Amino acid sequence: MLSGWERQQRSRLLADATIEPRVALLRRFTEFAGSFPWQWSAGDVEDFTLSLMSGAARLAPSTIRGYHLTLRMFCDYLLDGRYGWVSECEQRFGVIPSQVCHDFNTVAHLNDYEGRPGRRPFTYDELQHLFDFLDTRVERVQRSGRKGAWAALRDAQMVKTCYAYGLRRRELCLLDIADLRPNPHMRQWGTFGAVHVRYGKAVRGSTPRRRTVLTVPEFDWVVDGLRQWVEQARPLLRPDDRDALWLTERRQRVSVKSMDNRFAWLREQADLDADLTLHCLRHSYVTHLIEFGYPERFVTEQVGHSYASTTAIYTNVSNDFKTKTLKAALARVYDNTQEER
Repeated sequence: MLSGWERQQRSRLLADATIEPRVALLRRFTEFAGSFPWQWSAGDVEDFTLSLMSGAARLAPSTIRGYHLTLRMFCDYLLDGRYGWVSECEQRFGVIPSQVCHDFNTVAHLNDYEGRPGRRPFTYDELQHLFDFLDTRVERVQRSGRKGAWAALRDAQMVKTCYAYGLRRRELCLLDIADLRPNPHMRQWGTFGAVHVRYGKAVRGSTPRRRTVLTVPEFDWVVDGLRQWVEQARPLLRPDDRDALWLTERRQRVSVKSMDNRFAWLREQADLDADLTLHCLRHSYVTHLIEFGYPERFVTEQVGHSYASTTAIYTNVSNDFKTKTLKAALARVYDNTQEER
């Protein structure tokens, strides 16, 4: 049964990173229930859910909902007449499998965003503090005469690029030199007028989606940093025919896991909130573009969302922006009223 369901998912071109955790969960649930899939009951699901919600290692509602979805999909596979498991179980064991997940024993998806409340956009002060810390760290390491100035410059520029273009972690790490594109309307930016993302988030087994993220005037400071990295710092490593934009000291591409660990360390050294992750910079990018007055459709295209509603989830405008917007509305409404009088 597990092998057949695994083949079904691979036929949909789903990634191993999606399939393997699902199969592992089914094995875990089978061991918990102490029975085979054709013997599972709705009560087994409820007992399993209660076990996930108890103790210090209590799981988040979104994680439990994902477990329920996996169990539901597997049961749908078993009950599909095209695979013959119903008749096979009835013939061999005298019982047939059933759908053990239903609307009354599974977590409902009620909110668009189910992430941790602490995962929020950086404030302007936090961003300035982080960037100042990164720049100071490069200067401090360079003055000390120790190794690490080159890596510190790379880390600083990676973090700044992630924010300036609203990139996901994987999109950032998989950038190549060829992905830096010019903007014919801003020739002074050279080849840093846009970033071509070739490894955007795939959906349901599709190939990675592509998009071009334009450099916006409010973030034009990133151009000087990228130019310094590409033209001065990166060549010191003698990359030869390596195309990766971000390289390690061993001339290997910086991995997503490595970048996550580096950012966690930098965040701790900068004394920032532990809930702020590298992906929060993407939330900051969306929020700040909205505050700068860019149309919602433009922001949606920049970050590669399919729907504006997804972009809205990322948006968390500041109180200052709300106050300015309200003042503008008051002036527009009441000034017009006074003129009419």
